[in-house]
Amino acid sequence: MILSILELSLQPGLVHGFSTTGLGSMRRDPANPWPQTPERSRFADALGLDGERITVAGAVHGSEVARIDQPLGQVDGVDALVTNRVGTPLLATFADCYPIILYDPRHHAVALAHAGWRGTEAGVAKHAVEALAEEYGSNPGELVAGIGPGICGHCYEVGREVSSRFPPEVVRPSREGRFLLDLAAANRAQLVSAGVPVHQVHAHGVCTKETDRLYSHRRAPDGARFACLVALTPT
Repeated sequence: MILSILELSLQPGLVHGFSTTGLGSMRRDPANPWPQTPERSRFADALGLDGERITVAGAVHGSEVARIDQPLGQVDGVDALVTNRVGTPLLATFADCYPIILYDPRHHAVALAHAGWRGTEAGVAKHAVEALAEEYGSNPGELVAGIGPGICGHCYEVGREVSSRFPPEVVRPSREGRFLLDLAAANRAQLVSAGVPVHQVHAHGVCTKETDRLYSHRRAPDGARFACLVALTPT
């Protein structure tokens, strides 16, 4: 089964999805230099996309963005990808971090970002908005954003060394010396501050730790990953 965000599914010219455990782990085999895997191919096929054309963000928990003009396999050292090329799917993998999708219907461009706490602190969502503007002339006020499944603010417990890096409105106390961090709220605020209208930011809302349909490092630290796949289609 594949999950999606309704408001993005209604956008003409865009296809996206989040893989579930039924499709298997989307983690790349470290022994295989080619980023394609049978699981990723099945995922692409299920969305009607060409798996051989996938470009993968080799996420490093930062905020670097790469422009994709042709299939590149895996782009190391970046946590966000942008493209305006039809039929060039973008993929990133997750296991509690948040997928962020940005779609520009006017210029027919899309971004996919990987946002864990480090990437969120580094402003990866804001950088993706800026990259769309710089590369394709996107107006942030016209973007439609989706925040995919991730670990929710009731489950993501962190220490003071992490919580102190975020504004108090997305942090609340937990047990002694620990705090609960709402990464979805932090990324929503970041997108809005970058100019995306708040009513155009749509969250999937499922918590990875609370469901066995998605892989979660906090629930089962076995290295398994789910993926987000996004691509432009003809309008």
